[in-house]
Amino acid sequence: MTLDSAVFRFAGLVVLASLALAHWVHPGFLWLTAFAGLNLFQASFTGFCPAAMIFKKLGVRPGSSFK
Repeated sequence: MTLDSAVFRFAGLVVLASLALAHWVHPGFLWLTAFAGLNLFQASFTGFCPAAMIFKKLGVRPGSSFK
């Protein structure tokens, strides 16, 4: 698994989990969905992604987007 796929899988998991939590627990969890989306949007311009930095420290090999 590359760093890119790890980040995309984690982002997808966060979005799906926050949608489920918003549906069954409290609508305020939609802010987590918004945060994940905004973070992906800014990472596409800047290349800065905190999740990518964490996965890199965990030893996931680099991909083409996050190095």
